[in-house]
Amino acid sequence: MAAAVSMNRSVPALGWWLIAVGAFRSCYTFSCFFGSTWLSSATFSAIHMTGVHGRTVGVWTLLSCTLCFVCAFNLDCKPVYMTTFLSFFYAITYLAIEYLIYHTITFASLVPFIFIAGTSMVWMLLQWNSHGGHAHRPRGATKKP
Repeated sequence: MAAAVSMNRSVPALGWWLIAVGAFRSCYTFSCFFGSTWLSSATFSAIHMTGVHGRTVGVWTLLSCTLCFVCAFNLDCKPVYMTTFLSFFYAITYLAIEYLIYHTITFASLVPFIFIAGTSMVWMLLQWNSHGGHAHRPRGATKKP
């Protein structure tokens, strides 16, 4: 019976967006882990991307990719929703600091990340009350007076 319930659940548009973002992030992770530097070096163009740096960014991106996939299928789970939102905030803050203070990336390489993280954050804030903004209660559960 539980399998039938989960099969009937449809993924809302925000969930599909998070799946797409997770897929993009998984490509970036692949680039960082396996030396295919076409993506990772395009971001960090002003510095030489060392293996350690690439793998560190890869692990961080893999974690955020996983959060996107988990959140896409659990939009009603407030802690997962908030953690995924914060992962976008942390990523864009980190990249903005790299651009503004350390000058290790160019604005052109920052634009796709601003678009993805910004769109995700705004959309998640707009959907907060319809998905992650309330505690998940099982069906049929009622508040006790």
